[in-house]
Amino acid sequence: MSLRSRLPIAVAACALAVTALASPAVAGDEWGSDSPSASGNHQNQGQGQSQGQGQHPRLYRGVVTASSLALRSAPNRGGQIIRWAERGEVVSIFCRTNGQNIQGNRQWYLLTDGTWAWGSARYIRTTGTTPRWC
Repeated sequence: MSLRSRLPIAVAACALAVTALASPAVAGDEWGSDSPSASGNHQNQGQGQSQGQGQHPRLYRGVVTASSLALRSAPNRGGQIIRWAERGEVVSIFCRTNGQNIQGNRQWYLLTDGTWAWGSARYIRTTGTTPRWC
């Protein structure tokens, strides 16, 4: 197998590992808690929107600007397409990372809308604060 054919597999495996590492940490978190201590804890970390706005404190929001955006299994165009997002769709962003450069923008967002998938930041306009790094 040549290096050229192994590279996409290695990148996809890395993205899967990052997702697997993030998922257990999320599952054990106090996301559903309405207690003031849990809420204050998240706000002190400066991540996401406040619970008073009806959004989860660790998720960020974005709007798809492309007419149709492929959401992928890895932060590059070689990643398997998980699903498609349409222009104007509001997406939940978990974090951002650097990946393949798309028209001058290397950042990709890990989205949590039913599945974990990567979308190029070139085609997603964030609303509110900039997502944290993965």
